[in-house]
Amino acid sequence: MFSSTTDGFEEKTYLSADGLKLYARDYGAGNSASPPVICLSGLTRNSRDFHQLALTLSKDPERPRRVLALDSRGRGRSAWDENKQNYNLAVEANDVLTACAAFGIQRAAFIGTSRGGLILHLVAEMKLELLACVVLNDVGPVLEPEGLRHIQNYLANPPKPRDWDEATRLLRELHEAEFPALSADDWRGMAHAIYRETGDGLAADFDPAIAEAMIAADFSKPVPDLWKQFDAMAEIPLLIIRGENSKLLSKATVEEMLRRHPAARQLIARHQGHVPLLHRDDVEAEIRRFLQDL
Repeated sequence: MFSSTTDGFEEKTYLSADGLKLYARDYGAGNSASPPVICLSGLTRNSRDFHQLALTLSKDPERPRRVLALDSRGRGRSAWDENKQNYNLAVEANDVLTACAAFGIQRAAFIGTSRGGLILHLVAEMKLELLACVVLNDVGPVLEPEGLRHIQNYLANPPKPRDWDEATRLLRELHEAEFPALSADDWRGMAHAIYRETGDGLAADFDPAIAEAMIAADFSKPVPDLWKQFDAMAEIPLLIIRGENSKLLSKATVEEMLRRHPAARQLIARHQGHVPLLHRDDVEAEIRRFLQDL
């Protein structure tokens, strides 16, 4: 396993079951508070989305935690898969189990944003004892077609910024109506999380094959739900975060999640859409409270 140190975290790599080199950020690796926290990002996103939250949790004055933020295969600094069929939830869930084994983690608190939360539904079915608690960030066992088409349209017509200023401006123009809560620093931070520098300017930091599969999907047909997998989490402490302006996770789905899991907590991320930024004051504070119970 490769390891190097940078600001606030160590960079680590490990091998998937099929030999792909995968990447993780390890914050507070020496912290002994149990359980550690593992963060899983969205469809085309990466570990950088969790940087500010991970710093806060790993440097908490009362209970500093170890936080691992994973880059799924084909995203961020993890290797792209030559077999594009491997960009699926089952393979990516197995990668999470491999990461836990590689880092010696037998039980953890998990935060899953969007696709990361879908992966956690499968992890619950595959190895329930691994889950000390779960935070689902704007995702549940049912995804709304409107939200899926919104993501599909964005990926089919992505902004192509030349530099960081333009990236920040374009993201704000595209998404500010759903995210009026965000500050100028939030928009710039989002740009740096989404893009990477190349010789030809900025590029979205993921294998384009991931977007191609999403663009080709037919959302006029029903999307299979994950209620069976969600029900496996019935005894696991659960925090459900829903963006107030989310098109992907409906109020009705959240209500049904709470009915099936009466002990679950709900947080509405005010003035945010899909997906809420977790380091915003109200969201971060609730995540910290939730984790303190463990």
